[in-house]
Amino acid sequence: MNRDFVFHNPTKIYFGRHSMLHLEDELQKYGPNVLLAYGGGSIKTNGIYDEVIKALNNTNKNIVEFSGIMPNPTLAKMKEGMELVRTNKIDLILAVGGGSVIDLAKGVSVSTYARGDAFERYWLKREEVDNEVVPVGAILTMTGTGSEMNGGSVITDEKRMIKVGRVFTSFAFPKFAILNPTYTYTVSHYQMCSGIFDAFSHMMEQYFSDFDNPVTDYVLESLMRALIDASDIAIKDHEDYEARSNIMWISTLALNTITGLGKTQDWEVHAIEHQISAFTNCAHGMGLAAISPAYYRYILPFGLPKFKRFAINVFNIDPRGKTDEDVAREGIDALDKYIIDHDMPNSLRKLGVERTLLSKIADSVSLGGGYKKLTREDVYAILFNAYENE
Repeated sequence: MNRDFVFHNPTKIYFGRHSMLHLEDELQKYGPNVLLAYGGGSIKTNGIYDEVIKALNNTNKNIVEFSGIMPNPTLAKMKEGMELVRTNKIDLILAVGGGSVIDLAKGVSVSTYARGDAFERYWLKREEVDNEVVPVGAILTMTGTGSEMNGGSVITDEKRMIKVGRVFTSFAFPKFAILNPTYTYTVSHYQMCSGIFDAFSHMMEQYFSDFDNPVTDYVLESLMRALIDASDIAIKDHEDYEARSNIMWISTLALNTITGLGKTQDWEVHAIEHQISAFTNCAHGMGLAAISPAYYRYILPFGLPKFKRFAINVFNIDPRGKTDEDVAREGIDALDKYIIDHDMPNSLRKLGVERTLLSKIADSVSLGGGYKKLTREDVYAILFNAYENE
C-alpha cells in the first residue's frame, strides 16, 4: 500500500431476513418528524411500506411522504424534497428503495439548509458542505449502487442535460441501513441485472487504476469472482436466498470506500454513462454494460499488465502459449460474454441509443481517465465502438 488513506465508515448495517426488527430502535434516536422517501410505489404492493409505517407509528413519528422518486433522480425532485424538509422541520429522512432513492435522500440532506444554490456549489464547484445536514436512514430494496453505505449522490439537471455525481465524506453517509435480501425478490429481472452490473462496474473502476496494489486488488478480484458466481445462480432463480444475499453484500462492499483504498481509481466509464443516461434516461447499470467492453478494449494497451491479471484471476483465462495482449483481450471478451449471458446490452445500439446522439454525448462528458487521459475524440471513438459492438 504505497498511498496514504483515511478510512471511516459510520453507517451501521443490519443485514438479513430479520433486519427490519431493528428499525424501531433506530427511529427512537431521532426527533418526531420523519420524511419517508420512496419511488414509484412498488413498496406498497410488496408489503414493505406497511412494515415501515407500522414501525413509524409504533415510535410515534409524524410521517411526511415524499414519493415518486425516479430512477435517475432530478434536480427538480431534489428541490421538492428540500421544501418538504424545511416546511415540516424534518428530523430524519428515511429512504426506502434502491440507490436512486437513497442518492436523492442524501442530496436533500446536504442541500436543504445550504446558502445559495446547493447543486451549483456542491455538485458542480465541488465546494465543501458548510451547513446543517439532515440525518438519513436507508432500507434497501434493490442492490447495485452501494448508496446505502457511502456518501455518493448522483443528480440529473434535466434542463442542462447533465448528470453529476458528488461523493460527500462520512457526515453524509446513512446513519443506518437495513439490508434484507428478500426485499429484492420482487425487483424485475431487468433491474436485477442492471444492479448486478452496476456493482461489477464499481469494482472495475477501482481495479483498473493502478498496476499493482496487492491487498485491495486481491479483495476486488475475490468480490468480482463471487459476484459472477452469485449472479449465475440468481439469474436462473430470483429467490435463491444465498445468491441474492451474496449479491446484496457484494454490492455494498463494492462501493463502501474500502475497495478503493490506496488506489487512484478511474470512474471514466461512469462519467461517460452519466451523460448517456442524461440524454436517454436509460437504466444506469445497463448503460454501464453497453459502454464497458468498448472502453476497456480502448484503454487496454495502456494498462496491459492489469488487464492480463484480470483475465486470469477473474475470468480464469488460460495464459499458456499466448501473448500478454492475447490474454488481456480474452479477458475483455469474457466480460462481453458475461454481459450478454446475463441479459444485458453489450452495445449502445442494443441499449436503444440513437447514433445521432453520440457526438452530443461526447461533447458533454467531463474528461478524465486513469491509464489513458481521454480527449473528446477518444470519448467519441469509444462511443462509436460501443455503438457498433456486437
